[in-house]
Amino acid sequence: MFYVGCHLSVSSGYLHMVKSAASLGANTFQFFPRNPRGGASASVNEEDMTAAGEFMKAHGFGPVVCHGAYTMNAASAREEVRRFACQSMKEDLMKISSLPGVLYNVHPGAHVKQGVEKGITLIADCINEVLDCDRIQMPFLLETMAGKGTEIGRTFEELGEIIHRVERKDLMGVCLDTCHVYDAGYDIKEDLPGVLAQFDRVLGLSRLRAIHLNDDKNEIGSHRDRHEKIGQGSLGNDVFARIINDKALKDLPFILETPNELAGFKEEIAMLKSWRND
Repeated sequence: MFYVGCHLSVSSGYLHMVKSAASLGANTFQFFPRNPRGGASASVNEEDMTAAGEFMKAHGFGPVVCHGAYTMNAASAREEVRRFACQSMKEDLMKISSLPGVLYNVHPGAHVKQGVEKGITLIADCINEVLDCDRIQMPFLLETMAGKGTEIGRTFEELGEIIHRVERKDLMGVCLDTCHVYDAGYDIKEDLPGVLAQFDRVLGLSRLRAIHLNDDKNEIGSHRDRHEKIGQGSLGNDVFARIINDKALKDLPFILETPNELAGFKEEIAMLKSWRND
């Protein structure tokens, strides 16, 4: 099954969001459970969420991605910022626990000149605190990062070291962002098999649970993180056709985070479907 969708807003309710995804031709989607650049958390209506889950099951939706806020930085040098990150993650995970097939994805954080080793330790400590709850059973994903500034997660090894220090390793996974890994220096354009082999050696392909499909405004190794519409950036159409048909990747949920409105997402979803070999 080809699971493809885009990022949508939950502001009008979960059922409305799911129906919006279906209207675009999507059978997966991504959403923020709170303001992505602030701290406010969206309210939850349990009836609405239950109805959304029933609609997803009835219409063959695959796994969906809940994205943690960009303002969460578990590697911050400031205690209050780290506390906000940990508390926000806990609240998010509890809030979305009733949605079927949900994956929780976060940007690992930035060490703000404390050093990578210190940042990795702080991030792992936060995740251990967050996952210290039997109710939480959903996969917890770390996103591959472009490496701008002091971001942690620019290499597979950095993500692997975080996971190594997390106690509930069974829940840990990775979301691979095509723009980010290319910006980080991984040549998915000319050597996708080689990059996936490296991922497998360092992390294990079984930990790869979702993919963000984004073209790139920059060239490889730029460390700048600027998403582009599919086929309009430095990656180009061919690489995305290879990614969505790769035997190791083709059954994962593919999420578009391209700079689009809904009509643009609908066009990209249709285009990606036309490139599938099955």
